Amino acid sequence: MPERTFAKTITITMIWNLIFINLFVFSLNPISISDKTLHFDIVHKNNIVGDLIASKRVFDSKTYYESSTTIKTKIIREFSVNYTYNVQFYNENLEKADVHITVNDKPHAETLTKWNNTNYQIVKDNTVENPINKTINYATIQLYFKEPKNIKSCYSEQDASFNTIVSMGDHVYKKVNSKGNENLYFYEKGTLKKATIDGGLIKFEIISTRI
Repeated sequence: MPERTFAKTITITMIWNLIFINLFVFSLNPISISDKTLHFDIVHKNNIVGDLIASKRVFDSKTYYESSTTIKTKIIREFSVNYTYNVQFYNENLEKADVHITVNDKPHAETLTKWNNTNYQIVKDNTVENPINKTINYATIQLYFKEPKNIKSCYSEQDASFNTIVSMGDHVYKKVNSKGNENLYFYEKGTLKKATIDGGLIKFEIISTRI
C-alpha cells in the first residue's frame, strides 16, 4: 500500500475513533435538555439596590433550580444580604431544597428540606424540625419561571412552610406567607415580569431585565 494511502486510512480511522469516543462520553454526560436563566433588578424607592439571577436546568426526569439574590442598602446603617437557593425536583416532586442567607458576608440562616422516601426532613439552622408528610410539587422558586395557573399554595424553601397563592386576575397573583406578608407577582406570556415583595423590614420590587 502506498504511504499516502496508508496515512489517509490511518487518519480516517482516527477520526472515526474520536467520534465514537465523543459519542460515548456524551451518552455518559448528557447536556441538559433545556436551560433558562432570568435576570432581575432589585428596586427600593426607585433605586436599584441589588440583583437576582435565577436559573433552571432540566436533565431527564430531574429539574434543577438555582437563584442568587444580593441586596445592598441602608437602614440606619449599610448592610448587604445574600439569598442563595438550590432546589431539585424529580418527576415534578420536590426532592431537595437548600437555602443559605448571609448578612454582611456572615452566615445568618440556613434551611434544608430533603425527601427521605417517606417524608421530608426539615433542618433549620442545624435544628431538626417536624417532618412534612405530603409530597411537595410547587415551590416559591418556580414563581420566577412559570405563571402559577391553578396553583393554590406553594412551599417556602426559606421558611419550610406553605404559602397561599391567590389569583387576582389579569395574570397577577398574590402570595401570602406564614407571617401574613403579601407579595404580588405580575406575568406576561407566562413569565414573571415584576413582583412587589414585603420583606418585613424592607419592601422592594424585582423587575425583569432580560430573559
